[in-house]
Amino acid sequence: MAAIAPTKGNLLAEKKKLELARSGYELLDKKRSILIRELMKLIDDAAELHRRTGETYAAAYAALQRANVAGGQREDVIKAVPVDDSLKIRYRSVMGVEIPIVEYDGTTPKEPPYVTGVTGSYFDEAFVNFTRVKHLVAESAMIESSVMRLAEAVRVTVKRAQALKNVIIPEAERTIREISAVLEEREREEFSRMKVIKSR
Repeated sequence: MAAIAPTKGNLLAEKKKLELARSGYELLDKKRSILIRELMKLIDDAAELHRRTGETYAAAYAALQRANVAGGQREDVIKAVPVDDSLKIRYRSVMGVEIPIVEYDGTTPKEPPYVTGVTGSYFDEAFVNFTRVKHLVAESAMIESSVMRLAEAVRVTVKRAQALKNVIIPEAERTIREISAVLEEREREEFSRMKVIKSR
């Protein structure tokens, strides 16, 4: 028997609870689908970005190695390269999940911030490649962070949807059946009692 009193008021309350649980399950199912679609798109982007980042890193380190062999380590040139603080992070919401957006001003310097005549082309090539790496790493960090947040949101959403589907909804349906059975039994008893009273 249900843990709550079998009254019409409780029956109506349980029916509303069931309706709300079913609506919640449908919404969570839609949310899960949207999050998974967004996650799959980002995973595809991450694979391509990972490939490009690896290639650019390899080219940058190869150019740096050639520059070191050709001209040695140049402390004066290294100190001339300014610290880059042009990364900005803002967020967008996907079904309540905050996804980071890394904004990079995207401007590769037209000219390196050091005197190019004394460094050689290998050093310039390394500078350009490491600038590209910086862009790719910023984008890669954004995508990986987004993938982790979306994956966690999908896990939580699936868990909640399963709780509604397998626990809350069946429990509410069982309670409604039990209360309805008790109320119907009471109505039959009342009807029988009224028949007896009328016949007297």
